[in-house]
Amino acid sequence: MSEVIVAKFGGSSLADSKQFLKVKNIVLSDNRRRYVVPSAPGKRSREDHKITDLLYLCHQHVAQRLPFDEVYSIIEKRYLDICTELGVSLDMKAILTEVKSRIAQGTSADYAASRGEYLNGLILADYLGYEFIDAAELIVFDKNGQFDAEATQNRVQTRLASVNQGVIPGFYGAMEDATIKTFSRGGSDVTGAIIARGVAASVYENWTDVSGFCMADPRIIEEPKLIEKITYKELRELSYMGASVLHEEAIFPVKKEGIPIKIKNTNKPQDEGTLILSDLSPVSYSGTITGIAGKKGFTVIAIEKMLMSSEKGFFRKLLSILEGNDISVEHMPSSIDSVSLVIADSELGNKMEKVISDIHSQLCPESIVGYPNMALIAVVGRGMIKTKGISAKVFGALAQEGINVRMITQGSSELNIIVGIENEDFEKAIKAIYKNFIAKKI
Repeated sequence: MSEVIVAKFGGSSLADSKQFLKVKNIVLSDNRRRYVVPSAPGKRSREDHKITDLLYLCHQHVAQRLPFDEVYSIIEKRYLDICTELGVSLDMKAILTEVKSRIAQGTSADYAASRGEYLNGLILADYLGYEFIDAAELIVFDKNGQFDAEATQNRVQTRLASVNQGVIPGFYGAMEDATIKTFSRGGSDVTGAIIARGVAASVYENWTDVSGFCMADPRIIEEPKLIEKITYKELRELSYMGASVLHEEAIFPVKKEGIPIKIKNTNKPQDEGTLILSDLSPVSYSGTITGIAGKKGFTVIAIEKMLMSSEKGFFRKLLSILEGNDISVEHMPSSIDSVSLVIADSELGNKMEKVISDIHSQLCPESIVGYPNMALIAVVGRGMIKTKGISAKVFGALAQEGINVRMITQGSSELNIIVGIENEDFEKAIKAIYKNFIAKKI
């Protein structure tokens, strides 16, 4: 069997008829692109609306017994303009009328939101001359609304075995009773990965409006270098720290089968993009870092107690206190007589005093201090493993800029180094680390 490529196109890639033309040229330029997964139309400009947002708004209007004709007319015009400009043969007016009727009758929010991808899928299939396959036929959610990976795999393999070229809308599937169920926002990435796994694709292409993953946030670093290759684990580390181009759950279906993901730019298809590879792939970039990412908005609670490490149950009790306050911990670096709890401010909320009081009463520490307004920066890369001098370059860059490091942690895999600094030093720290590695081509 020849190689198969599954190509997913995001909302910006299918925002209007001009973008549809770009997508058609991309798809038809390689006959291995046999299965295409579209998102709903995204924004055409900063002031524009995403179709999915408008569909959610329609549902909210109905739930509050408010008219939604004005909002729905914006949706109708968008799709009808695309169809007219592309010259497709669909009776889109009738299809839109049916969808509107279902929403007016009080259908679920998931059904309403899913119609953005559904309608775009119908148009793209007609425009490409590909078969349209409703995602509700393939993507299975159980009676509790949980995605059923194996049932879905069986359906995808069976249904698509006889489909040479097909368009499958992203973002949604159906439960056992045919009720439409959606993934979280951005879930078309997940659909694409599921289809790629189901057809044993050689590559899963994810087409968007950027040319891949950058080594650092382009809002902080001007024209940062693109990452040519990255492993799943490295991607997870960077995505966790805020470097997001791809829905993080999209990794899992293809990771299991070792299918690489290629991030490409619909507006610049000639750009090489970023290739996401198996964690077992050989490291050909020893001595380098892959990327830098970070997030603001953390609090560090530093606890000191003599002989802490020999006190049985100490850490279990500490974590139980946090669990009892419904708080999760990001990191927990420790030494023989101290431990620090790194907690996102969104988790901690207004519970700081209560947590400190509980720790005092149950664990009797000698010192407990809270440090708010903290940021975390992760320096990630498999090329760091067993490479001398990487840590020195990170901390040297920060020292040169007079940035005080309040916390350091490194996983046993040596895949990353995470430092805690003040929020106000965040951008300066990213710039310093990036400059020290990239400018000197380490």
